[in-house]
Amino acid sequence: MTTSNPDPDPRTTTGLTAGGAVPAGATPPAESGTGTGTGPHRPPKRGWAGGPLTVVVVLAVLVALFFLVYAIVVAL
Repeated sequence: MTTSNPDPDPRTTTGLTAGGAVPAGATPPAESGTGTGTGPHRPPKRGWAGGPLTVVVVLAVLVALFFLVYAIVVAL
């Protein structure tokens, strides 16, 4: 089993200057400008939409009415 050295030998690697440096302009930019986080910052909208909030309130009222009626029936 042989292992390869991840560090290239600067004497035999093409594209390196004397001393093992990379010439200017030979490397790509550090970051890509095509990521999903690019573009202007848009803060998230605040609050709930009207539809889901109405459904939650109606369900809460129905549950409260159910337990109120149940308590009255049990008390009789």
